[in-house]
Amino acid sequence: MAKIRVLVANRPRLMRELVLATISEQPDIEVVGEIEDDAMLANAVAEEKPDFVIVALDRVDQRPTVCDSLLDLNRNMKIIALAPERNRGVCLWAVTDIRSTVVESSEEGILNALRGKAQLVAN
Repeated sequence: MAKIRVLVANRPRLMRELVLATISEQPDIEVVGEIEDDAMLANAVAEEKPDFVIVALDRVDQRPTVCDSLLDLNRNMKIIALAPERNRGVCLWAVTDIRSTVVESSEEGILNALRGKAQLVAN
């Protein structure tokens, strides 16, 4: 079975380290990169072709602006955006337009989203 390829690009270092600690030991998940600078994100997506990118969610009422351009680069990819201060996460993907679902803000919620088992949670 192919591993789930994940690129981690959260700006707050602590959040990035927590996400990496959560997913790096999972046998079915491969971390293909860690991005600290948003300016490098598009190049990393084009080069690594991850299944998922995990980014910071600055505003819970608005998807990160980088999502549109990243999903244009890789229409098969999904983006998990996490907002630690609001204990909120969302998974975004593109079909002909961009879709999203709320992700449970927990280790299990992130892993379920990566494995395609994300469940809707109450807003």
